[in-house]
Formats: sequence, structure tokens, C-alpha cells
Amino acid sequence: MATTKKKEKYYQSVGRRKTSTCTVRLYKKKGGGITVNEKKMEDYFPTFELQKTVKEPLLSLDCLDNFSVSARVSGGGVKSQAEAVRHGISRALASFDEKLRKQLKSTGYLTRDPRMRERKKPGLKRARRAPQWRKR
Repeated sequence: MATTKKKEKYYQSVGRRKTSTCTVRLYKKKGGGITVNEKKMEDYFPTFELQKTVKEPLLSLDCLDNFSVSARVSGGGVKSQAEAVRHGISRALASFDEKLRKQLKSTGYLTRDPRMRERKKPGLKRARRAPQWRKR
């Protein structure tokens, strides 16, 4: 006997920040919560500040309980990953309803932060740090 899994409709988007990349699926399901890499958001992002960063787009639209979010994030640091998830959720909400786009754009959640780490240059210790000068 084969069981068929009911496929739910979702809105998918990609969020990026520095070297972090996040694929977000936004389900229109009440009280589903947010999962990141198949863990609860509270377990993956332990600090309140990072949890707030992830929830910001949903809180600004006052629709935290109306959606269920599933995110797959990789690369970068913890803060960078949280901001990549925020960017992905914002883009998924904008694709869900174009009327929300203006509000998300005004808060700056749809803007991709282009700042990246500068590459190391030859002859230098780091990107701009020169070797220490010695008189003798």
C-alpha cells in the first residue's frame, strides 16, 4: 500500500548576506513556527538578538502566526546566517503578496547587503595590512 503525501503550496526565495546563503520556503499555515536546517529557530539561533533578526519581517507586517517558515542556510557566521534568513523571508513575503513589498522595502529588509570581505593582496598580511616597518 503506497501512501501519498499531500503537497502543500509554498513560496520559495533565496536570501544572502556576506557568504551566507539561505533558501526559504514560506507556507501559509497558521502557527507553524520557523525551522532552520530542520531545527527549531530557538535551538539554531540561541540568542534573543538573532531570533529577533529572523522574525523582524513577520513582526513588522504583524503576521507571525499566519505563516510557517522552513529555511536551509549555509556558509558564513551565525549573525550573517540570521540576516540571510531575514532577507529570504522578506523576499518570500514579497512574492506571496505584492502589496507587502512597499512596506518591506521601506524597512530595508528587501535590500541585499552587498558588503563582502575584501580579498588578501600579495605582499600584504591581510587585505590592507602591510608588514611592520623596521628601521634597522
